[in-house]
Amino acid sequence: MDNLVKIAARSLRNNQTGSEKIFWNAVRQRKIMDLRFMRQHPVTFLYDNRERFFIADFYCAKKRLVVEIDGGIHEKQKDYDELREYIIKTLGYKMIRFTNDLTRSISK
Repeated sequence: MDNLVKIAARSLRNNQTGSEKIFWNAVRQRKIMDLRFMRQHPVTFLYDNRERFFIADFYCAKKRLVVEIDGGIHEKQKDYDELREYIIKTLGYKMIRFTNDLTRSISK
């Protein structure tokens, strides 16, 4: 399972969206309040006596904060995203979601 998680996280890091790159450049190297963020960070948990995982777009351990940058695919998987957010919050993490639609982000 560890290899699968590492391969998936590495692949996502190598294929970031434009919005993820913008966010990463804004928070990397402790640029915000000296907080360390990691990108494409695995969040593991037990479900049905099996280890499962999600890969958070960004994670700050000090604040136990997961940051998700949602693209168009999330319009089609709302139930999955709600379950994922519920599990992440049940594990004691806080979660913030942003859209990766730069035109919508800027106009708000």
